[in-house]
Amino acid sequence: MATPRDTSRRPDALTLEVVELIGEVVARFHADYEEAAAKLALTGAQAKLLSLLSLEPLPMRKLAQKLKCEPSNVTGIVDRLEARGLVERRPDPADRRVKVAAATDEGRRVAWRLRESLRFAREPLAGLSERERVALRDALRRMLGEDSAES
Repeated sequence: MATPRDTSRRPDALTLEVVELIGEVVARFHADYEEAAAKLALTGAQAKLLSLLSLEPLPMRKLAQKLKCEPSNVTGIVDRLEARGLVERRPDPADRRVKVAAATDEGRRVAWRLRESLRFAREPLAGLSERERVALRDALRRMLGEDSAES
């Protein structure tokens, strides 16, 4: 006979279904993202880095943390994007000894085109009401430990 402690460790059927659905959403989003990046002659890592830099310039170490990779990998990605004129290195205004990577105007245009071409995220969300999208956003924020009171 199972004790309450034993059963609490096993996810219920609803939790298992939600986990499977989240996995499918992630897989479809990733595939769509890779396809959109490829159409712009970018790898997935280049596209993600460019998207981050289109929001704000970042030091290499911070980029590595956000991409969950080694700083030397980021250097190679930035080198390739810099060769295409999509990013540039600049001194950090707060500490001129540190270099930051920043999207160029063309890099921001490419990042915008990438975001605009992502069909998967936009199409299913369009089928939800605003109230449903807010509830989904808030639930995802809670899952990630973020404050849902923002926005």
